[in-house]
Amino acid sequence: MRVIIVGASPLGVNLAQRLIKKGNEIILIERDPVRAESLAESLDCTVISAEGTRPDILEKAEIDKANAIVACTDHDQDNILIALIARTMNVPEIIIRTDDVQFLAVAKKLGFRHVVNPPQTTSIIISDALRGLDTIELSTLIRGDARFRGVIVGEKVAKMRLSEIPLPKGYAYVGVYRQDALLLAAEDPVLAAGDEVLAVSITEKEEDLCAIFCDIDQNTG
Repeated sequence: MRVIIVGASPLGVNLAQRLIKKGNEIILIERDPVRAESLAESLDCTVISAEGTRPDILEKAEIDKANAIVACTDHDQDNILIALIARTMNVPEIIIRTDDVQFLAVAKKLGFRHVVNPPQTTSIIISDALRGLDTIELSTLIRGDARFRGVIVGEKVAKMRLSEIPLPKGYAYVGVYRQDALLLAAEDPVLAAGDEVLAVSITEKEEDLCAIFCDIDQNTG
């Protein structure tokens, strides 16, 4: 697999190391020339010292041949911009790292499926630990082809009940996030624009849920 990682943050470097060990072809883009030079000497991958938000730099990294791109710079706005450029270039998988939950919401509203917010995830685990709760990692519960999908509700399905919107075969509703509250599917909530619908799939076929719920059909990445 050919993966472009933009941003040599601790997350980006650790990810590069893990993927290299698994035999993947990695292209790492880092704007800091000193850090880029150091990483070029220590990592068995291509390191480009440049600004990863520039389309010409992404073209230099041969983004058209990439299977995935991971935008994990220290700037949420840059990561979303990189993701939008990658979408226009039809990159199959686009992963965005955000630190601010406001930009997490923005990325979701733009239709991106894979958005990671390390501070939020870590704070939840620590908060649960302080309350004496043993939080089970979701990844340990997923087996086979099961996957969870989230999509932001647009105006076109707002005011409809969840049960009124059919899902593709192999999908089932889990519930609806409204801000921080989870409304279970069994409650059959009335949808509001900005809600996030959570579904589970047991099929290898990737359905475009955004085409069902969003106001504009998008290749979400």
